[in-house]
Amino acid sequence: MKPFAMCALAALCLAARAQEPPKPPAVPHDALRVLDLWFEAQHAHERLPAISAGVVLGQQLVWKKGYGHIDAAQRVPAGPDTLYSICSISKLFTAVATMQQWEAGKLSLDDDVSRWVSSFNIRRSDPDSGPISIRSLLMHSSGLPREADLPYWASSQFPNRDALYASARTQSTFARANERYQYSNLGLAVLGDVVATAAGQPYAQVVQQQVLQPLGMADTRLGLPLDLLGTRLAEGFGAPRRDGSRERLAPFDTLALGAAAGYVSSVEDLARFAQWQLRLLQKGGTELLKASTLREMQRVQWQDAAGKNTRGLGFSVVREGTTTVVGHDGLCPGYRTAMAVLPREQLAVIGMTNALGSATAPFTRAMRQVLLKGLRLPAPKDKAMLQAYAGRYDTQPFGSELVVVPWGDGLAMLSLPTPDPAAALGVLKHERADTFRVQREDGSLGTPVYFERNPDGQVVGFRVNGQPTPKAGPL
Repeated sequence: MKPFAMCALAALCLAARAQEPPKPPAVPHDALRVLDLWFEAQHAHERLPAISAGVVLGQQLVWKKGYGHIDAAQRVPAGPDTLYSICSISKLFTAVATMQQWEAGKLSLDDDVSRWVSSFNIRRSDPDSGPISIRSLLMHSSGLPREADLPYWASSQFPNRDALYASARTQSTFARANERYQYSNLGLAVLGDVVATAAGQPYAQVVQQQVLQPLGMADTRLGLPLDLLGTRLAEGFGAPRRDGSRERLAPFDTLALGAAAGYVSSVEDLARFAQWQLRLLQKGGTELLKASTLREMQRVQWQDAAGKNTRGLGFSVVREGTTTVVGHDGLCPGYRTAMAVLPREQLAVIGMTNALGSATAPFTRAMRQVLLKGLRLPAPKDKAMLQAYAGRYDTQPFGSELVVVPWGDGLAMLSLPTPDPAAALGVLKHERADTFRVQREDGSLGTPVYFERNPDGQVVGFRVNGQPTPKAGPL
């Protein structure tokens, strides 16, 4: 082979290799164990009826679990296939369907919504305001109020389309279009009608055929499947009273608000939705949408003057240090849910509960921060040695409980319960024999921790700053 041909071949190989998506990091087993212990404690201490959670890494759902029971009788355990109302996560399906119509050339993002939904008419607070565009609905910058002037969130009695639009005709915008951020369920309800008109099909049919079915999301649907209530669909509960009891809430139908808050799903199905996003962003090409379209949806399209509110097209987009997090939360009567996707890290987390008033719901911020700490831990030289220290330790009366688990080539200590496990996580580095040292944030070593054994060689506690802490039992 001639030299120039060999060079050309090598260049082609290098180019092909450069286009291959990076491999996701190894499964962070130590971090997943911490999450499991944390969820178990939060479920117990906050008296939550049910929790379901999952972690996606690349194209695998590497961890999924349920805690508690989905029914008031406590007969049906929660699992990763439990159905919950996902509330405002529904908006992402509406946004994807909208962008599919845009890719097909059926609408422009700068169209005035009145072109597509003539029955929607709302007074303008400023006659010089520009049009309420499809783009502004996706960014929540349309100037529309958050809700129609109807008490549906308090009563769980939602309006039909005629009642919703009749109420809107008595309202007015609160700002000029594209001037201020205002999260708007009303706006996304209108967007659902835009999708239906542009596609020439009912909204629910468009999403089912063009989004859910292609992704194999068989458990995701519009409306609560009441025939599954208490068997697969979690019953919803309110916030705790002073005595710790919770009211079981009646199921609801979001009717005209369906495009904004009407879907149910499971951890396993939302994992498929997250995997599609990670796959399309990594591989490029087209799947439901062009990769370039999804990137635009997950890019900051709106930022207020203070830089506090940032939105993509349908997606919430935030920066946490050097990490970009996209996704959406959901809050409806009896349910709190969230899905967060970290594209660069090829990571997604999903948390779902069937109760309100939890300090840690919807969990995903805590999940991703623990996972980011645990994604690239050094491998231990002696896992069995570290496992000998693992267990539950009694910190009464000052604390409820403390767990010790292997963490890379050291140990992690975590006091439970805590709303912020990543911040509460203490890392110990092995020094010699049964002595460890606290590792500071900058990597330097601080206070020594001395583990103690009984005559049989079993770890029975530890001592730090002269104070003993007995081991209460295994994990």
